[in-house]
Amino acid sequence: MDSELKIVATADGSNTIYNPRVGENYHSRNGALQESRHVFLNSGLLYFLDAPSKSPPVGETFPGAAISILEVGFGTGLNFLLTADFCTENKLWLNYTGIEAYPLTAEMIAQTGYDQYVSPEIWQVFIEKYPDSLKSQVVINPLCQLQIAGCKLENFRSDQQYDIIYFDAFAVAHQPEMWDERAISHTVQFLKPGGVFVTYAITGNLKRALKALGCGVEKAKGAAGKREMLRAVKSV
Repeated sequence: MDSELKIVATADGSNTIYNPRVGENYHSRNGALQESRHVFLNSGLLYFLDAPSKSPPVGETFPGAAISILEVGFGTGLNFLLTADFCTENKLWLNYTGIEAYPLTAEMIAQTGYDQYVSPEIWQVFIEKYPDSLKSQVVINPLCQLQIAGCKLENFRSDQQYDIIYFDAFAVAHQPEMWDERAISHTVQFLKPGGVFVTYAITGNLKRALKALGCGVEKAKGAAGKREMLRAVKSV
């Protein structure tokens, strides 16, 4: 599959990958980097850390704090790289699990140029250990662990519950099965009470599905090119 994929520049100068089989890019053409930072890092991770029950507030270090994240649609690894870089800089323990039915090769990911957005140490270890992370959990650094489940969402199983879910599947027009009630219900079961579900999209069906699962749903400002996005918090 990788031979059919193409590196494509986006509006903010960062690259994404175009998948002709799906007919869509892995990130927004309005800016891959800005989308990942806005939707997942800022509106997901930083929102979770800045909740009244969390301390100390964002902007300070979080020594000893631990965060667990599940990403649906690991793709190029950009969301993970930005998250790992932030957590390492802020002394946060990070346990990160990705779900990816069609994993890219390390060689394809290396062509994205994402090394310029994170520390050299994180990038180098990620590229080296990426193939192993598809088989078992790997240690990126003393604060960060990564495992990628190479399976479809419906086949993912885990006894773990997560603080945050990054939902980054291809758009509903191209992957409708990833956005139906069954898929969302399967995903939300892995979210802790009080945990945050965040995605770049917002649809009526998605809002209704999350509300039916006991989540408080809100519209948030979207990344460049999108007016709105969705964030939900699972009821305690």
